[in-house]
Amino acid sequence: MNIHEYQGKDILKSYGVRVQEGIVVNTPDEAVEAARQLHEKTGTNFYVVKAQIHAGGRGKGGGVKVAKNFEEVREKAKNILGMQLITHQTGPEGKKVHKVLIAQDVYYPGPSEPKEYYLSILLDRGKSCNVIMASTEGGMDIEEVAEHHPDKIVKEWIDPVIGLQPFQARKVAFGLGLEGEAFKEMVKFITALYRAYVETDSSMFEINPVLKTSDNKILAVDAKVNLDDNALYRHTNYADLRDLNEEDPLEIEASQSGLNYVKLDGNVGCMVNGAGLAMATMDIIKLSGGEPANFLDVGGGANAQTVEAGFRIILKDPNVKAILINIFGGIVRCDRVANGVVEAYKKIGDIKVPIIVRLQGTNAEEGARIIDESGLKVFSAVQLKDAAARVTDVLKTV
Repeated sequence: MNIHEYQGKDILKSYGVRVQEGIVVNTPDEAVEAARQLHEKTGTNFYVVKAQIHAGGRGKGGGVKVAKNFEEVREKAKNILGMQLITHQTGPEGKKVHKVLIAQDVYYPGPSEPKEYYLSILLDRGKSCNVIMASTEGGMDIEEVAEHHPDKIVKEWIDPVIGLQPFQARKVAFGLGLEGEAFKEMVKFITALYRAYVETDSSMFEINPVLKTSDNKILAVDAKVNLDDNALYRHTNYADLRDLNEEDPLEIEASQSGLNYVKLDGNVGCMVNGAGLAMATMDIIKLSGGEPANFLDVGGGANAQTVEAGFRIILKDPNVKAILINIFGGIVRCDRVANGVVEAYKKIGDIKVPIIVRLQGTNAEEGARIIDESGLKVFSAVQLKDAAARVTDVLKTV
């Protein structure tokens, strides 16, 4: 589950990670009041107005502005709130900004120059370890750094049994070229950050940039935090951090129906029971000349209700020209699924796209007979190659 920058910073702060102070607001008037509070609390005279959306690259898209006084805070908050912010991660449609974060200026003058770093923690599935990634090239997209300057990325793998060891935090700080007070501060920062990552059951922390201030403090200027959905039962308070405005409406509707759905850009909708079979079905669609329009796993207990919900979600995508239903009847019988398909089809009515139903497993032949004798625009298949051929045929007619 993705959360906003201000929410991620609140979590980090609760674990002793130093962050750039800020107050989230919804209106220009609230923005001015937040700036006044920050001035009283931190003494800052400049303010950063930051759009709060679930996407990176906000600054390049015009979603991060510096204000030098309260009137500029009002003006810039007014311009950003309600804008359709387009970044390299949002796609051309962009995302509407509903909140902005008013943050303190942390690039103040001092005995040394401020310096930005990159730091992230995530799971390396290949090594079954968490990995800390750090770079001196903070503020840049890590993909660009990896492509053009791979030697500037420091990696440290953490044994999940024994956890982060002090020498490893020091090794990362040394790798960033830090020394003196800044080195000590970075070691504390990394240690607190790793503890927060583990104890919140997160799947990724990305702090870009981590700032060494002019007086050698280390703090998080940004915070991209991704919480593991599967562990939310252990953190019930985090469920309230979900922002439905940032999610695809179809994915929200699917989750409410107990379906695992991810929208894609293709022309063939697919409905499958089981994630592995769903991936294989998407491959079959591509091999047959189509492009998958979604990933949709209805689970092992597919019935008329789940099939109907799946139909309704897939049909809301105007790019869908055909639907492939691929069910393995292990837990559920194929004839029951076939009856569910027919029942759902009749209940929805006026389905204009052809539907291919591939049933394999318990009572597969009975299921195919039910489909074939339904009189509906539904075609049955038993083998995957038959389903692929059907998809190819129907795509030629649309």
